[in-house]
Amino acid sequence: MIDVNKVGRRLAMLVGGLSLLLAVAGPWITPYDPERPTADVLMSPSASHPMGTDASGLDVFSVTVAAYRTDLLIALAAVVLSLVVGIVLGVLAGYSFGGSRAFGILGKAVDRLLDLVQSIPVVILGLALVATFGRGMPSVIAAVAFVNVPVFARLLRSSLKSAERGGLVQACRSVGLSERATLLRHVLPNSLDSTLANASVALGGAILLTAALSFLGAGVRPPTPEWGALISGGANYVPTGQWWISVFPGLVLSLTVVCFALAGESVRDRLSGASGRKRSADAGQTDAAQTDTDTVMRLA
Repeated sequence: MIDVNKVGRRLAMLVGGLSLLLAVAGPWITPYDPERPTADVLMSPSASHPMGTDASGLDVFSVTVAAYRTDLLIALAAVVLSLVVGIVLGVLAGYSFGGSRAFGILGKAVDRLLDLVQSIPVVILGLALVATFGRGMPSVIAAVAFVNVPVFARLLRSSLKSAERGGLVQACRSVGLSERATLLRHVLPNSLDSTLANASVALGGAILLTAALSFLGAGVRPPTPEWGALISGGANYVPTGQWWISVFPGLVLSLTVVCFALAGESVRDRLSGASGRKRSADAGQTDAAQTDTDTVMRLA
């Protein structure tokens, strides 16, 4: 019997790989310059323009393909940046550092900051950040990264607290390992799986947020090809019958986001399985370390 979920995820991985390929090669395979208007204005889909043209004469197919690079570059950079910052904040919020009072206060402050950021709607927060720092790719990357930091920080915080409750930290401390060695060698590597797995899921959300900001006029500056800007520019022409300007890039955007989300879930499931096996092995190692410690204490 065919496993529909498995087939769907494999298809999603295929489309995701194709998206990455278009992000690299897109600008060189488009039939028209995505930033230079043609003589055909508001032309419906035809053999010469498969997705038609917009009000400026730009070939919609060329702009849509070239936009892969813009949106994926922003999303990838934002997810990597938010992952790095999220890991740092997650460690500060979730690791006790041997019960240090200073780190305890800092961890609570980080928790309150994450609560504050997550209490603000994502799009509104993104608009506020872009409005503060100005339009352009660096500002959009910073805005998309900023709203994703709490997700990664809280995931890691939860994993670190579970690791401390599970006895791994106590076993490491009992054999004389320093807090730094315990964190970097044992606790952090065993706690990163779920955080890294969710990075692939977050990529789809980052693409969608990037397009949303551009749709609202707070994204990259024209004439840079971008899905949200193209959809926004064609929205006013839908009532008059020029539907193709918005519909085609909207379909491509939706398909890309869904495929990255499904591919991310597949990666997360695989990492979760590997993480479960790793935790079982680590539990055995922890029990062995605790047994050795107890033996030493009895002999003493």
